Amino acid sequence: MQEHLLTEEHRMFREAFRKFAEREIVPHQEQWEKDGIVSREVWQKAGAAGFLCMDVPEEYGGLGVKDYRYHVIVAEELARVGEAGAGFALHTDMIVPYITNFGSEAQKARWLPGLVSGDLIASVAMSEPNTGSDLQGVQTTAVKSPDGSTYTVNGQKTFISNGILNDVVVVVAKTDPDQGARGISLIVLERGMEGYERGRNLDKIGMRSQDTAELYFKDVKVPAENLLGQEGHGFYYLMQGLPQERLAIAVGAIAAAEVALEQTMQYCQERTAFGRPIGKFQNSRFKLAEMKTEVEVGRVFADHCVMLHNEGKLTVDKAAMAKWWLTDLEWRVIDQCLQLHGGYGYMMEYPIAKHFINARAQRIYGGTNEIMKEIIGRSLGF
Repeated sequence: MQEHLLTEEHRMFREAFRKFAEREIVPHQEQWEKDGIVSREVWQKAGAAGFLCMDVPEEYGGLGVKDYRYHVIVAEELARVGEAGAGFALHTDMIVPYITNFGSEAQKARWLPGLVSGDLIASVAMSEPNTGSDLQGVQTTAVKSPDGSTYTVNGQKTFISNGILNDVVVVVAKTDPDQGARGISLIVLERGMEGYERGRNLDKIGMRSQDTAELYFKDVKVPAENLLGQEGHGFYYLMQGLPQERLAIAVGAIAAAEVALEQTMQYCQERTAFGRPIGKFQNSRFKLAEMKTEVEVGRVFADHCVMLHNEGKLTVDKAAMAKWWLTDLEWRVIDQCLQLHGGYGYMMEYPIAKHFINARAQRIYGGTNEIMKEIIGRSLGF
């Protein structure tokens, strides 16, 4: 974030998380990428240090800090070290708020302390093989028993981040298939429930250390008390949560673009061709000038959205604008940065190569950028 928007407390938090990342993340990145998954230990260490679920109330173990700037700092520092697999933002920004905002007191007391400490890892199961961004079209069902004590969940989910590690998963399911969006509910499934199976850890082109899995539910008996909020209100809850989810993706995108540009400017000062640094050539200077301008514009917009969110004023369409424009910007910048690296940009030993393959998913998950444009267009009355 722009320095004038940060307090001394924010700067202290940044310094603490930066040291944590250098100590607990950087030494393990190569192994995590080979394994296709980060360690549970890093989650527990992050939780113990206060870097997970900062906004959870103190009575449940959190810091009780309702300030999204702390979340942005975590995203920026993870981008700085090139770590796209530790799903802290997914856990903290996108999933735990469903429990904090819509869970019962019993549910909060049951799950939040472990989610804050990192002993429990969360995921959300929205996407299905045949639905993609169309949440109203989910086919997973949750049928209530005649005595009302349980739900029987059947279905399949795919592209689920934290899919292997998760201990609790918020499942989007149809409790009344005839009611469309009004028939959708959110039900929490837990590790070890009979009939809840994890599929393969999906082999992705980027974000290699992020465990992304298929999930299968076959006659899973879930206690009725695992229903989040009210039955049939799930789509409304999702719509409430999606602006923050899309903001999280957007701030991660601008942070990655800034890091890639900084690394490329350094490369253009050091790399020589025809007896001078490649940054001295007009084409290189013009490209760097264009990217620097665009990234600064993007940063101002991202920070504007963050401050709106802190005031409770970030709208669905504004969040869609941020997600679409900033992830597209990230892709353009990183693609041009790779080009300036020449052949070395295609080598995995250079950070820009990893930025390139990690950035591609940003325009897909959280709702594709085409869906973002549809949301923006509808907000204009079309």
